[in-house]
Amino acid sequence: MGRLRGSIRSLRRFFLAGKGLSFRTGRYFIEAMFVGAATGLVVVGFRYLINLGAEWITEGIGHHASLSRLSDGAALARFFSREALLDPHRWVMVALPAVGAVLGYLLIKWFSSVEHARGTDSAIRAYHHRSGYITSVVVPTKSVASVLTVASGGSAGYEGPVTLIGAAVGSVIARRLQLSARAQRILMTAGLAGGIGALFQAPLAGALFGMEIMYSSSDIAYETALPCFISSVVSYTVFAYFFGWGSLFAMPSDCVFDSGLRLLPYFVLALVVVFGVRFYISTFRTIEMKFATLRLPRTAKVALGGLATGVIGLFVPDVLGTSYSIIQASFTAGRSELFADYGSLTIAGFVGFFFMKAIATSLTVGSGGSGGVFAPALVCGGTLGAAVGLFFARVLPASIGIHPAAFALVGMAGFLASAIRTPLTAIVMVAEISGNHELLAPAMWVCGISFWLNNGWTLYRSQVHSRETYVATHRGIAG
Repeated sequence: MGRLRGSIRSLRRFFLAGKGLSFRTGRYFIEAMFVGAATGLVVVGFRYLINLGAEWITEGIGHHASLSRLSDGAALARFFSREALLDPHRWVMVALPAVGAVLGYLLIKWFSSVEHARGTDSAIRAYHHRSGYITSVVVPTKSVASVLTVASGGSAGYEGPVTLIGAAVGSVIARRLQLSARAQRILMTAGLAGGIGALFQAPLAGALFGMEIMYSSSDIAYETALPCFISSVVSYTVFAYFFGWGSLFAMPSDCVFDSGLRLLPYFVLALVVVFGVRFYISTFRTIEMKFATLRLPRTAKVALGGLATGVIGLFVPDVLGTSYSIIQASFTAGRSELFADYGSLTIAGFVGFFFMKAIATSLTVGSGGSGGVFAPALVCGGTLGAAVGLFFARVLPASIGIHPAAFALVGMAGFLASAIRTPLTAIVMVAEISGNHELLAPAMWVCGISFWLNNGWTLYRSQVHSRETYVATHRGIAG
């Protein structure tokens, strides 16, 4: 390790020599590349683990694909038929989320720390209160625990786990190189950014996420900017070498912004997103508080949350797991037969799914299950956006050119910006995961409005309002 530290110092001197760059400007450039490469390899392993979990648990045991049919155009009413409710696989999926969540919780409890079930929130807390210290055991335990929880049907995402895993990689590398506490915090953030950039195949969004996520205002962690950019690009490149360079979702090519008249419908979407985010956060906090006050062992609470999620999934199986199929379905809203049997109530189908997804996620994660709330926020925003888009497509003249899929994408951005307080990340994220860069203007409009109106609302308790708040609280320690 001493030889490695010496090599890094030599490389840094070589790159900075004669280039007019100060040592401070290029500091941690080489280290950030190492963090990005290591994080990329870890995320590759995590992705293989996700695929394995889907094959063995989601499909092997639960046969979820045969149950999850909303995204294929099946009407919601069919899930309540006698024939559907007698399907034995439906009842397996009722119990499976509880089993997976308990196993994941116990794994973290035995080998890591219960607080690490929180994922992104734990990483933020480590940045502000522990000088970026995260133990290395988080990487394997959090990976397996999260796959057990989500692949078994828990309503959560993989982004929370991958942020903590990436942050742990950066933290460990900083300690192995015997760097300062400040450097540990910076490289921890770089690893966090690399995790998001790789798993979501969105390198710019990953870098911005690392800079923004620490604060709930529009403040950013400036000192992490360059390391986050470097780490996210390298991590994404490593990941793409194994899994390809495409975007996560397919988007209709005619979703563009070419009429100022659409700003008013998008303004209405921003207001809908504001109230949707408040419902999501208040529901999550209420359920979290209820489970905290229950006089039951923690294991029993996690099992109860998983079982309640499974009951919701009995009636709407698509709510289980990440629900990414619904995001893709929202991009085809108005063109497919999604919720076709409801006719004019297609809007109600999307709105109903939003409520069910918000409640199911609150039950899974609020009870102590290992999973993220970032991806469910994308799903919730997409369903609300699709509903608003379908409404305006029906009531406004066709000449205005309302495309429900465009509203779904912009709704995802607005919901993410408002719920986790990262407007720049949200705007870029939806463009990168959909491959659509034509809707940046309405995304900026909706993200700005929803972010401003929901000031004070956030899913992450550990976020500090601003750098000034942090300095005042920690007696002058730089934020």
